[in-house]
Amino acid sequence: MHLTPLTRPLLRPLQGVGRPAAFHLHGALIQCCSLLLFAVPWLNGGPTRALSVLLAVFGMAAVVAVLSPVLTGMQRTRFRDRLGVDIPGIARPGRGAAPLWEQLLAGPRAERFWPQARYHLVFGPLTAAAALGALVLAVVSVAAVTIYVWIWALPVEVRLSQAGYSTLAAYVTAAGAGGLYAAVWAVKALARLDTRVALSRLGPTPAERLARRVEEVTESRAGVVDAADAERRRIERDLHDGAQQRLVSMAVNLGLAKVTLTDLPEDARKVIDEAHREAKAAIQELSDLVRGLHPAVLEDRGLDAALSGIADRAPLPVRVRVDLESRPAPAIEAVAYFVVSEALANVVKHARASRAEVTVERIGGILLVVVSDDGVGGADESGGTGLAGLVKRVASVDGTFSISSPVGGPTVVTVELPCAP
Repeated sequence: MHLTPLTRPLLRPLQGVGRPAAFHLHGALIQCCSLLLFAVPWLNGGPTRALSVLLAVFGMAAVVAVLSPVLTGMQRTRFRDRLGVDIPGIARPGRGAAPLWEQLLAGPRAERFWPQARYHLVFGPLTAAAALGALVLAVVSVAAVTIYVWIWALPVEVRLSQAGYSTLAAYVTAAGAGGLYAAVWAVKALARLDTRVALSRLGPTPAERLARRVEEVTESRAGVVDAADAERRRIERDLHDGAQQRLVSMAVNLGLAKVTLTDLPEDARKVIDEAHREAKAAIQELSDLVRGLHPAVLEDRGLDAALSGIADRAPLPVRVRVDLESRPAPAIEAVAYFVVSEALANVVKHARASRAEVTVERIGGILLVVVSDDGVGGADESGGTGLAGLVKRVASVDGTFSISSPVGGPTVVTVELPCAP
């Protein structure tokens, strides 16, 4: 509708009242369901004595309270459909929203039972009654504002017989406009108040919302960790099956050229020999890079074989003991592998140890990884020895990292990774 500069300020307060009005009408229908429950004892005449009346009222109030989960579901639908406000359901720790039957069986034992019951027995009916009063006032005010229309619809002789009707109609119109603005303001204010109270009474508590948010963040982080692990696997496969194979083929061709082309000038033979050495060095570096991203043996044969490979490549004796009845999740398995790999690399670089030992075992829901050596000790996770990176990697899967490394040794790195039994 096109508004002129004169009518725009007058009609602006009335804009946006449709949704709150429909919201309150929907709420009145829900409250009628509660009123029907209260009317049940009087369907066949009902009690007449004061005590029996009180018992009937309190009995029906108890029924409404017990049915609070059902009424709460109806209210959540009303808020979502009419105002676009989503009131989360009551969530169980780690299992999502509780089903309706479980909430009904919980009854007064449920933490949110009494706040919901108070809303449905006290605040909900009062708000619905106030909103209906505001809507009735709005209807009456519209009739008052349009009084001139009603007057001019009367026969001429009736209007002429009422002296001074136009002055009186002006007062009625002004009163109707004021009542209409007040009714619209009340409808919107009651909708805001109802929303605020419903969020605190029908939804989860701040502690429950925080717990749900933490759970969502934890799930999101787990998804990121899994995605990063899958991406490392993809890069490892691409490098192993692509660039590494091309380098191997080039090294083989250069080796054949060095053996078969014996009549080449010495300078050419030196170039081929140097290219052959560079190709083999590149293959070794690429192999180390692929192994650092995600070793194929870890995916194919598990932690025992992968850690045994690390021990075989170490320049000092390393004893490996892996006691696992089943393989853990791929992300946990990868973290355990990189913890052992980096810890042994630190032993070789800094510890001046003569031997090391690696133990991996599963204790309930924990994957325990212990790496120890008989070196000089003094390792510090803040000293730039690669331990700080291990702390972050372990924390990415909600694991714990601890190190004991007194000066003079020995050094013991202990990592606990969550692993569902």
